Amino acid sequence: MINKATFAGGCFWCMVKPFDQWDGVYNVISGYTGGHLKNPTYEAVKSDTSGHYEAVEITYDPDIITYEEILKIYWQQIDPTDDGGQFHDRGDSYRTAIFYHDHEQKDAAETSRQTLDQSGKFSKSIVTKILPAATFYPAEDYHQDFYKKSEQEYEEDRAKSGRDEFIEEKWKK
Repeated sequence: MINKATFAGGCFWCMVKPFDQWDGVYNVISGYTGGHLKNPTYEAVKSDTSGHYEAVEITYDPDIITYEEILKIYWQQIDPTDDGGQFHDRGDSYRTAIFYHDHEQKDAAETSRQTLDQSGKFSKSIVTKILPAATFYPAEDYHQDFYKKSEQEYEEDRAKSGRDEFIEEKWKK
């Protein structure tokens, strides 16, 4: 059986690699979801006029990696208390959200968000939305597997974002 999971966590370049390295994850696609424009382009999404989030769509085998495990990976990639974007990427298209594909995913996402909110790990409330999955539009080819295709640019962008320092502070200690 193959399932899909969809997450927005800021810049989609930074959201592919953390999922791409796990057994049972078959594909991670960068793209756009949650907006009103059909077939959005990167420019339209980045301008915050299409209503879309930058997101990743993950194809996985739940017999090898569970949705709950994928949720744990997701939470550890983002600042779930920031509703203005993620790290140096600001604007609506960089907000965080979990897009559920069925009621089981919705329940698991809500439970994981509540558990994280009550954990005391963050001094502010968790603002990550849990929304029904909408049409997912794959991003342009040059965005796919960006961390592999443009390793130096990916590393430079990630280094200046502040994401890794945040992850180290919140999750590695």
